[in-house]
Amino acid sequence: MTESEMQKLVVINKVIDGTLTASEAAQVLDLSVRQIFRLKKGVKEQGASFVIHKNRGRKPANALSDELVNHILTLRKEKYFDTNFSHFRDLLEDDKGIILSNSSVYRILDKAGIQSPRKHRRPRKIHARRERMPQAGMLVQIDCTSFEWIPSVGNMALHGAIDDATGQVLALYFTENECMNGYFELMRTIIGQYGIPISLYADKHTIFASPNKGKISIEEQLEGKVVNETQFQMAMSTLGISIINARSPQAKGRVERLWNTLQDRLRAELRIYGIDSMEKANEFLPKFLERYNKRFAIEPQDPEPAFRESPPDIDLDNILCVKLSRKVDNGGVFSLHSQYYQVVCDDGKTVAPIVPRAKITVLTSPRIGIRCSMAIIYML
Repeated sequence: MTESEMQKLVVINKVIDGTLTASEAAQVLDLSVRQIFRLKKGVKEQGASFVIHKNRGRKPANALSDELVNHILTLRKEKYFDTNFSHFRDLLEDDKGIILSNSSVYRILDKAGIQSPRKHRRPRKIHARRERMPQAGMLVQIDCTSFEWIPSVGNMALHGAIDDATGQVLALYFTENECMNGYFELMRTIIGQYGIPISLYADKHTIFASPNKGKISIEEQLEGKVVNETQFQMAMSTLGISIINARSPQAKGRVERLWNTLQDRLRAELRIYGIDSMEKANEFLPKFLERYNKRFAIEPQDPEPAFRESPPDIDLDNILCVKLSRKVDNGGVFSLHSQYYQVVCDDGKTVAPIVPRAKITVLTSPRIGIRCSMAIIYML
C-alpha cells in the first residue's frame, strides 16, 4: 500500500468511526462527497484492500508485449546500434513494419540503459535565421562535405543541393573529392526531376567564382577588362541560372545543418544496407532521399513552384561539361592534356573538313568523353 492509499484509509476509518464528516474528509482527500461515501461503503464491505488501485499488478491492455520489446532491443543492439533514437524509430517502421511513437521508443531504450549516440546540445550563440523563400526553386543551396561515409572506402565527397523554401534535398552525389563534375551531376538531377531553378546559393569556392574576382581596379574596369567566368558559371549562365556567393557558412545554414543530419543518418544506413562502394552508394541515394524528404520536407508558402520547365531540345551533355578552346592543324588534329586528337565526322572515319589553324571548342566530361562543338568554329 502506498503512502497516499494509507492516508486515504486512515481518513475513511475516521469517517466510519464518526470522528470526521464526509464533507470534512472530502476536503482532506480532495475528493467529492460522493466518492467518500463510495470509499466508506467499500471499506466496510471489503476491508482495507478496497483503497488499493485495482490496476496494480496488471499489465495495461495497450502495453507492448515482452516479446516485442525484446525484439526491438535485439534489433537495436545487433543491427541499428549506431542510429539515434528518432532515426531508429523511422527504420523500425520502414524496414520492419513496427509502428511506435517516439516516446515509446525512448522509454524502451532508456529503461534498458541504452543512450542515443547523438544528443542535441543547446547552441552557444543564437543566430537570426533568414526567412525561407516563398516558392520552391527560387533559391537552391549547394555545397560539398568530405567525410568517412563508408569506413572500408575512406573519405568521400558528398555534393548536395537543398531547396530553401521547402528544405527538400533535391540531389546528392558522391565523388572522391569536391569537383565540378559532382556539381554538374547535381544540376543534371535537379533539372531532370524538378526543372531549372532561378538561382543557386554557394560558397566562394573557385568552382563558383574566379579567384581574380574583386581584384580588378576601377581603371581596369573602365578599360573594359573583365574576369573570366568559371566553367560552372558559364554552364549556369547558359541555363539562365544566377549564382549567389555566400559570405560565410552561416549564410547558407540550411545546407550546413544538412551535413550534420546526413553524417548521422546516411552513414548509418549505408552500413545497415551493406553499401560498400561509391558506385553502390550513388545508386542508394534516391531511395534514401525519398524517405528523408517524406519526413523532413515542408510545404512552401506559395504552392506554385518557381522551377522553369526544361526546353525539350536542350542537350545537358553539351552544357554540363568543361569547354576548352583549341586550334587544329592541317589534319584536324589538336592537343589536350598532352594527348593528340583528330576531329572526325559522325561516321567516325572521315576527317572533318576544318580550315587549318581554325579555333574549335572541345567539350569534355566523364559522361561524354571528348566531343567537338563544330557549330562555333571560326577563322582566326
